[in-house]
Amino acid sequence: MATFLYNLGRLAFRRRHFVALIWVALLTLAGVGAASAPAAGTTSFSIPGTEAQKAFDLLEQRFPGASADGATGRIVFKAPDGQKMTDADNKATVAKTVKALGGGTEVVSVTDPFTTNAVSKDGSVAYTSVKYKVPGMELADSTRESLEAAGDEARAAGLTVDVGGDALEAGAEPGAAGEIVGIAIAAVVLVITLGSIVAAGLPLLTAIIGVGIGVSTITVLAKALDLGDTTSTLALMIGLAVGIDYALFIVSRYRNELAEGRDREEAAGRATGTAGSAVVFAGLTVVIALAGLAVVNVPMLTKMGLAAAGTVVIAVLIALTMIPAMLGYAGRKIRPAGEKRRSSKERTSSKEHTSSDAATSQKQAKPNMGTRWASFVIRRPVAVLVLGVVGLGAIALPATQLELGLPDDGSQPTSTTQRRAYDTLSEGFGPGFNGPLMIVVDAKDSDDPTAAFGDVADGIKGLKDVVTVTPPAPNKAGDTATITVIPNSKPSSTQTEDLVHAIRDKGSDFKADTDAEVLVTGTTAMNIDFSQKLNDALVPYLALVVGLAFLLLIVVFRSILVPLKAALGFLLSVLAALGAVVAVFQWGWFSGLIGVEETGPIMSMMPIFMVGVVFGLAMDYEVFLVTRMREAYVHGETPSQAVVTGFRHSARVVVAAAIIMMAVFGGFISSSESMIKMIGFGLAIAVFFDAFVVRMAIVPAVLALLGKKAWWLPKWLDRALPNVDVEGEGLRAHDDPAKGSGSGSDEDRELVRV
Repeated sequence: MATFLYNLGRLAFRRRHFVALIWVALLTLAGVGAASAPAAGTTSFSIPGTEAQKAFDLLEQRFPGASADGATGRIVFKAPDGQKMTDADNKATVAKTVKALGGGTEVVSVTDPFTTNAVSKDGSVAYTSVKYKVPGMELADSTRESLEAAGDEARAAGLTVDVGGDALEAGAEPGAAGEIVGIAIAAVVLVITLGSIVAAGLPLLTAIIGVGIGVSTITVLAKALDLGDTTSTLALMIGLAVGIDYALFIVSRYRNELAEGRDREEAAGRATGTAGSAVVFAGLTVVIALAGLAVVNVPMLTKMGLAAAGTVVIAVLIALTMIPAMLGYAGRKIRPAGEKRRSSKERTSSKEHTSSDAATSQKQAKPNMGTRWASFVIRRPVAVLVLGVVGLGAIALPATQLELGLPDDGSQPTSTTQRRAYDTLSEGFGPGFNGPLMIVVDAKDSDDPTAAFGDVADGIKGLKDVVTVTPPAPNKAGDTATITVIPNSKPSSTQTEDLVHAIRDKGSDFKADTDAEVLVTGTTAMNIDFSQKLNDALVPYLALVVGLAFLLLIVVFRSILVPLKAALGFLLSVLAALGAVVAVFQWGWFSGLIGVEETGPIMSMMPIFMVGVVFGLAMDYEVFLVTRMREAYVHGETPSQAVVTGFRHSARVVVAAAIIMMAVFGGFISSSESMIKMIGFGLAIAVFFDAFVVRMAIVPAVLALLGKKAWWLPKWLDRALPNVDVEGEGLRAHDDPAKGSGSGSDEDRELVRV
């Protein structure tokens, strides 16, 4: 591996014009394709294998043209104090609104609140429902704008009007300002770490090119593959973070090789062969974790994971080819700013001031912060280990109270019209009105379908927490009917979930008595099924991803205990991150600091999503940090010395990479979309815990305690495993001066000492 990548790096360095041209051409091609690609709408939300999805599919068959999965909108009217919606003037105003809504090309039906009993008992609140042909995120902008503007005339007449429903869904807004801030922070960190604007610009440039190609390709394929906006957001988030990090590690290693006296081409090859090997395996762990989301069998998650994994692959390829090419263009400018002036003075005065050179060497040998920290941990491994584990364990405690759900209008900020409509409906009709359950009764095998419909409706009325049961609404064939059930509790409550399970449990009795099958669906039931499916898939997914990555890391580190320690450390950091998410988004601790206006259940996909993404990113730091330790150990250092050496060369860069990744993820916290905000916070805090506590404290403490045992591998397994040579042992053949390791110019040898 190292030798192949070494040759690839040297080839890219020599053929820099050709390599750069290829990547620019790919970016241009993807950009042109994205600009001319047809509008994609959104990905369809389906959950194969669940009762709610089965009911939706049945509705499509038995109620053709009814648009079972079509969007719904609600315009909620509230009369001024002292008036009622049934007053003549208010009724006339509502009638005009209903008439205006009915003219839309995507509208299936509009209800009149005064003929459908959609007026509250006290007469203060009324609503009209609009049914559309397509899902909310596929609606034309003009249709959505018409819905939002429909109440303008009613507002002018003195009514309070708000709009709700999934028809207002317009896709995830990632928060462009936050992204810019995140990239700006990354740029500052890179400049501080590398000491050169050119060196700092290379990771940013290549990461942006990689993300541009990845996201543009997703846009091109969005229509054909039914990809939604969230897919691009995740690819942007992950691709930008890993793209900067991977490039940073190779640039940093290149500068180290230059400082050892190698010419630029040789240094580029060495950096690609060593740090590039770590990039390949770090990228593989991220790809495994993201592509593994397919085992959940939720199409939306599968598409998000595969698209993000594709962007990571592009980031790896760019790091291995375009970075060496760009290093060829950078020349002397890759050095820190002060080093350019010093190198010239050192060359002219080296013969006359040997004592000064000795002082410089002594200064360079001075332990850096990474060395001092590693030495401290090695002296007190037990204390550091206990403090790290106990601290993360305490932060993880809120995760034991995790409540899962999917965001609805009740989780929107109070300043939005969706939230005001939600609250007004709850006030006028009860909290369960915002989460009605749809009961689908399949009486095709029943001798008396009409009687079966009535029996089901009567049976549900007797259940606990039921407020209203509408009369059955059969299809034209008379073999299937829908019944709407209004719970007494809000959609995200445990009482509503219990009611769904109670109806499903009672369905077996209906089946035995009437031969009719009873299915529960609707948004609330779909959310419950989605949460349950994700919970059921978490353990198999974790076993698959961790198992595959564990095997991969055994090959990389040629050790059993090091990969095991890496996996256990990841579990600790992801549990702590989930605890922090629960504390902020569910309990409301410090929620004001990041703009969380409404607390509630954690998004259903958050645990499994964090497991996948955080595991891949955690293994990044593990591979980058520990491969340098492994390299030192293989080259003859003691286990303790190897830990210190690994930190001396890698700690600063790993810290910078973690800060950059936190900045990129943190930029998404500014999004107005609650799901994106939660993902951004969860990933940022997880990177903090994993990089600064697990990898920088717990890992060296464990390695210090294990000593040589950390690198133990059974002989039979050592013989069976392929030798991928991540530590670059095979490059020692190139240390012969005759082979060019130091044959560069004096100027090349004077480049960067770090």
